[in-house]
Amino acid sequence: MHDYDLLVVGSANADLVIGVERRPGAGETVLGSDLVVHPGGKGANQAVAAARLGARTALLARVGDDTHGRLLLDSQRRAGVDTVGVLVGGAPTGVALITVDPSGDNSIVVSPGANALLAPGDVRAAASLFQASRVVSVQLEIPLETVVEVVRSLAEGSRFVLNASPPRPLPPEVLAVCDPLIVNEHEARVILGDACVGAGPADWARILLAKGPRSVVVTLGAEGALVVSDEGLSKVPGVPVTAVDTTGAGDAFTAALAYRLGAGAPLAGAAAYAARVGAAAVTRRGAQESSPSGAEVDGL
Repeated sequence: MHDYDLLVVGSANADLVIGVERRPGAGETVLGSDLVVHPGGKGANQAVAAARLGARTALLARVGDDTHGRLLLDSQRRAGVDTVGVLVGGAPTGVALITVDPSGDNSIVVSPGANALLAPGDVRAAASLFQASRVVSVQLEIPLETVVEVVRSLAEGSRFVLNASPPRPLPPEVLAVCDPLIVNEHEARVILGDACVGAGPADWARILLAKGPRSVVVTLGAEGALVVSDEGLSKVPGVPVTAVDTTGAGDAFTAALAYRLGAGAPLAGAAAYAARVGAAAVTRRGAQESSPSGAEVDGL
């Protein structure tokens, strides 16, 4: 019996958000809205999103001993996330600087702060969390050596989900256990480089699968997602909604996918559920605040 449906290992940031009429070009200054601070970070976002859907969720992360760190811990606990694995201190809490335009699209710059100190030793010290978790979900806003240690710490039978964001080269040891590897269109282009030339998203998915993952999901925003494994490729349709803020939508998608996979859903079915969760998330502002409940998702 697993104590947790999902263990999320990853980043926790304070999101400093400004609305803009348009994002500035190089050397340009634009005026924006009042600054709003939200709890964020890909790891913390995923943990909250999963917990709101009903998953028994734990988070392994690091925050600073500061106001932003307390903001993040409070948000996790309100959502029902077990924060026993959240380490405090060593550096200021990570910060993400986010601009959001009227269409809901965003641009993000991250200062890692305490996230950069989440070390392989922290993973080894949390062995009991890995033993107790059905699925482990990771992103790439923490050191790569820590991601590698997560792979080495997986309990037998646990499923590993990796959202390759921000994109970077991944060692074969990590790729080999991704089930699935999740990327959006931008991340796929960065990872594949010249292999993207003249190819479309379906080709990207197949090329990524050939690099070693057990399965791959390419998210396509409002268009849905592509799912590919040894069983073939399928398209998951998007859910039409009016987007207000896309911040955190990919994290909500990944959390929902990982949760449903742990519940025994097939990959395509889990991705279809995740598409509904992601669609619900873009209809509200903020990252964690926009995560829907299971009942709200069922209504889509």
